[in-house]
Amino acid sequence: MPPFLRGLTLSLSLIVAIGPQNAFVLRQGLTRQHALLAALICALTDSLMISVGVLGVGAWLARSPALTLAGTLAGAAFLLWYGFRSFLAARHPSALDTAGGQAQQSPRTVIATALAFSFLNPHVFLDTIVLIGGASAGLGSGGRTAFLGGTILASWIWFFGLALAGRQLAPVMKNPRAWQVLDLIIGVMMWVIAAGLVWGAVQGK
Repeated sequence: MPPFLRGLTLSLSLIVAIGPQNAFVLRQGLTRQHALLAALICALTDSLMISVGVLGVGAWLARSPALTLAGTLAGAAFLLWYGFRSFLAARHPSALDTAGGQAQQSPRTVIATALAFSFLNPHVFLDTIVLIGGASAGLGSGGRTAFLGGTILASWIWFFGLALAGRQLAPVMKNPRAWQVLDLIIGVMMWVIAAGLVWGAVQGK
């Protein structure tokens, strides 16, 4: 398989799995609150970390236990907090108001949250820097450039597609029960990931 297609398929296989970034972008699409901005920030941060991994920095970061532990605990704390917010929202579900009745988030808030989901999620570092970076280790300079292009393209296609898909699903979310189920799924997912991060950190000691 050509390096470009190899990078494209590898990146898609990693990013399609449900995770905090995906849940956040989808939620912004559903509420129609700066969804494309959220997708842009997630795509840019992924592109940055993929580039760092392909350029070989990922191997150096993986050898630093202190940095790995600090990042893991910070990420787990953030996911626990966001999951708690989702559970609170699920207790008082309301229909999605696409006409503007929803509490509006400022672009600055959306950017800050997207950055937190990207840089405080150790799974993103593992996928983009360690796994993708390691997969490109055996390629020459030309092949590595093509591989990098394929992985970055996959990230951009996925996040913007997710943001646009959220807008199309908005009519379904006019049912308060559907919104409650989504908040519960997001909350459980965040807490499960956080628990996995803490457990992995404890086992690694």
